[in-house]
Amino acid sequence: MRVRALALGLALLAAAAAASWHYFGRGSLADLLGEAWARLAPAEKSKGAGAAPQQGPPPEVTISRPLARAIVEWDEYVGRFEPIEAVEIRARVNGYLTEIGFKDGQQIKKGELLFVIDPRPYERALAQAQAEWEQARVKVANAALDVERGRPLAKTNVISQKTMDDRENLQRDAEAAQRVSEAKVRTAELDLSYTRVAAPITGRVSRTLVTAGNYVVGGGGSGSTLLTTIVSQDPIYAYIDISENNALKYRRLMDKAAKDGGAALLGARVGIGLPDESGFPHAGQIDFVDNRLDAGTGTLRARAVIDNKAGLFQAGMFARLRLAGSGEYTALMLPDEAIGTDQTTRYVLLVGEDGTAQRRPVKLGPLHEGMRVVREGVGAEDWVVVRGQARIRPGSKVSPKREQLKVSDAVTGSIAVGAPPAVAPAGVEKRAVKP
Repeated sequence: MRVRALALGLALLAAAAAASWHYFGRGSLADLLGEAWARLAPAEKSKGAGAAPQQGPPPEVTISRPLARAIVEWDEYVGRFEPIEAVEIRARVNGYLTEIGFKDGQQIKKGELLFVIDPRPYERALAQAQAEWEQARVKVANAALDVERGRPLAKTNVISQKTMDDRENLQRDAEAAQRVSEAKVRTAELDLSYTRVAAPITGRVSRTLVTAGNYVVGGGGSGSTLLTTIVSQDPIYAYIDISENNALKYRRLMDKAAKDGGAALLGARVGIGLPDESGFPHAGQIDFVDNRLDAGTGTLRARAVIDNKAGLFQAGMFARLRLAGSGEYTALMLPDEAIGTDQTTRYVLLVGEDGTAQRRPVKLGPLHEGMRVVREGVGAEDWVVVRGQARIRPGSKVSPKREQLKVSDAVTGSIAVGAPPAVAPAGVEKRAVKP
């Protein structure tokens, strides 16, 4: 750039000198060019001399040793709440709906009246069945009397044995007819009871799908009229899908817990957090693990049971669940800003005793209380650059300022005060670690 500017300046001066020589006759063209070069050369030399780099003091950086802390790693999942009990309320007999005994969305108890179907046709059918049963009872009584009268007569041969057999057969036939009529009475009573639809479980009822005055079709099957639905509220289930790798990890943790006398996955406690909550302020317990992995997704279905006395959780709602993914161990942690990255690896810059920066690749773990777990690459006695990395390069000298690391307050409020935290399968310490 400098040479190009010099050439351009000389060209302009030559043009100006030529014009001056042509019009004013002030000396030769060679004299003018020599004079111009004599004026430009000192300026270029002075610029060249000032371009030499100046050596300054080494840049100041802040270095710290990794923070050692006993932690437990937690695996997070997205789960969905499902009711323990869910019932579709359908009509079991035909008739006109005459009464609705609840409000939409109401909390109801088992046995409370929900619907009334017109009972009058079934009351008439019950009365008819009772009358037929009374007729059959009278016939049985008459047939029994005939048999009792015929026994002494048959012994004295006043009547034949065939006549006696016929009387006994009539008695048995009357008794069978009485049992049939009795069954009809019970069926009529059952149909009449179906006209009053009561809640089979305690829970929250949905809206009314059929209003009073409509004709409903019974039968109890899929062809019957759906009146409403009820789901239980407390307790409630939360289902999660565990990956195959994590399932193997938990299996090994279960084996280790069994040897150490700890708890297994089945029965382990979990932490639960809703979308508008930070951390995992609620607690539940794993009560079911499926017996096989889903071939389509490669996941294992597990279920946690959770108290829901406050009614905060609802069926179909999503939530975050965490489950202990390791036993307790001592981890070395650094702030995320101390970790650099390139196209292939993560690394940190260490400062040796001679004040020289060195690049060290590292293998990272999850976040814990706002700091990153470093699995491999640094030791507890290493000094790591935590601030000022942008001003240095590996191999350069630095002016280090030593500082002790402190746990960040970024996630210390993740567990609500007084809320029971999740418990690890093997009885390990309960510390929140985000992957």
